[in-house]
Amino acid sequence: MISSGQFGRFFLPGPTEVHPEVLSAQAQPMIGHRGPEIVELMRDIEPGLQELFVTTRPVIISTSSASGLMEAAIRNGVVGGKVLSLVNGAFSGRFAEIAAACGNEVERWDVEWGTVHRPGDVADRLASGSYDAVTLSQSETSTGALQDLEAIASVVSEHEETMLLVDSVTGVGGVETRTDEWGPDFILTGSQKAVALPPGLAFGVASPALLERSAKSTNKGWYFDLVDLMDEALQYQSPATPAVSLLYAVQAQMRRIQAEGMKARWQRHLEMQQRVFDWVDSMNDSGVGVGVLASEGHRSPTVTCVRMPGDSGAPDLVARVAEKGWVIGGGYGKLSESTVRIGHMGDHTVAELDELLSVMESALR
Repeated sequence: MISSGQFGRFFLPGPTEVHPEVLSAQAQPMIGHRGPEIVELMRDIEPGLQELFVTTRPVIISTSSASGLMEAAIRNGVVGGKVLSLVNGAFSGRFAEIAAACGNEVERWDVEWGTVHRPGDVADRLASGSYDAVTLSQSETSTGALQDLEAIASVVSEHEETMLLVDSVTGVGGVETRTDEWGPDFILTGSQKAVALPPGLAFGVASPALLERSAKSTNKGWYFDLVDLMDEALQYQSPATPAVSLLYAVQAQMRRIQAEGMKARWQRHLEMQQRVFDWVDSMNDSGVGVGVLASEGHRSPTVTCVRMPGDSGAPDLVARVAEKGWVIGGGYGKLSESTVRIGHMGDHTVAELDELLSVMESALR
């Protein structure tokens, strides 16, 4: 599944397409990771990352996938209690699996794929039990469903002993997310989604309460010790060798994102989302029965999971689109035959998306 190489044709829901300017930034010479050069590089990167998360706190950079920081969230945020995992798709399910693999008691709360957890129901669940942490995926990449992070964070904040741990892998960078204002205890994203960087890095922001709990944890290991990562971040350093070439890419992309501005970036993603919805409506009007999997009012601006006519034939559509030099994502897991996914995130534009949708329409007909 390879695109023509022309920029603007790669619409996977991750990894997303990376701008040539950002790719070329990685070709800069190596520098020592304990000298003044790395400090200068990290100091230059930090303001852009803070704008991305809408935070005044240091942003932790981990040389790992986002799944690494999901494990860090669990190992640092849970100290022997129970975890409530809000599961509405494959990746929120992965968060629950990570919590269990770390030896915790996990209460998994599954809802239908494509739907979300209602904040009022979360309030009722928290009132009926005691939990060390709640996990959720803000933007569920497998279904395109968007949890109401602001409202759920407000509910969880009423329980001082409960940490809110948030996977925002297809959220931050494309979905309006206000870390300091909304107050999750740990929120993370990966480099390869809406931030539009090459894979291999993860970014996270920890609350003071989470860091206090982390300091008491005896089972957090070494690599993902958030106290150590935060201490090093305050010195513009990292405990272990960082991925220097990827940091050059981060520097270039933060400058591009700052030039666009976060409000404009969020709006562009909303416009791409609306364009897909309009296309789905027009296809239905013309007799081609496609649909949006995620429930109305709870749809992510970064990825849309499109139901196929008759809930079948998705792999064939992905292949036909690829023959035209464009890349979309197949359905994930149990949705592999019935859906395709369009990753309208990162640096894509409505104009590029229009071209893709035209190709998809031809392939469907």
